[in-house]
Amino acid sequence: MIGYLPLATTAVALLFTVVLWRRYRERGGTHLLWWGLGTLSYAAGTITESVTTLAGWHEPVFRAWYITGALLGGAPLAQGTVYLLLRRQVANRLTLAVGSVILVAALCVVLSPIDWAAVEPHRLSGRVLEWTWVRGFSPFINLYAVTFLVGGATLSALRYRKRMETRHRYIGNGLIAVGALLPGIGGSFTRFGHTEVLYVTELVGLLLVYGGFRIITGRAPAPARPASTSD
Repeated sequence: MIGYLPLATTAVALLFTVVLWRRYRERGGTHLLWWGLGTLSYAAGTITESVTTLAGWHEPVFRAWYITGALLGGAPLAQGTVYLLLRRQVANRLTLAVGSVILVAALCVVLSPIDWAAVEPHRLSGRVLEWTWVRGFSPFINLYAVTFLVGGATLSALRYRKRMETRHRYIGNGLIAVGALLPGIGGSFTRFGHTEVLYVTELVGLLLVYGGFRIITGRAPAPARPASTSD
């Protein structure tokens, strides 16, 4: 039954994407666009897991899973935090740097031959890539995502922890930090063939991030963006 968890994760990710898009329409903000892209890619990754569970292993689905999950993963979400916390010029440079790495890695995933002896009928694993060195890209990208996504949420939680009027921000950012960390932990298990652990941590992690976001933003309606203001 664990194999069907990605279906629920996909639904939550799509719902989260709609919430972020609506908030962007109300307030603007490049960070919200990046977060929306992150939840959308999250949904794309879990859709490939669902398809594999229901219809079996297919090569195009596997390659899409590896790109949207192992490579993109939390990177777009982390980039949203970069645009929220850092100067625009620095954020743009980081976007170019990490985007270039992801693009090269994705191209390698597309071109790598498949080790058909390692393919399992209803389970996704990077072990089927014959170019085993390609899997070295994902730890670097995941480290980048953890540094900014988990680190940014942790710093924000610490900043708000002492004042009662900002207690909800402390709790919300704490949930986001824990939730953002879980898929990375689950992803490390896939390197040893335990993909089911990833399915659990993806769902629980996304629920925590979504819950934290709602706690932070649910205290008051978002103010409308002035027509003359641009992000």
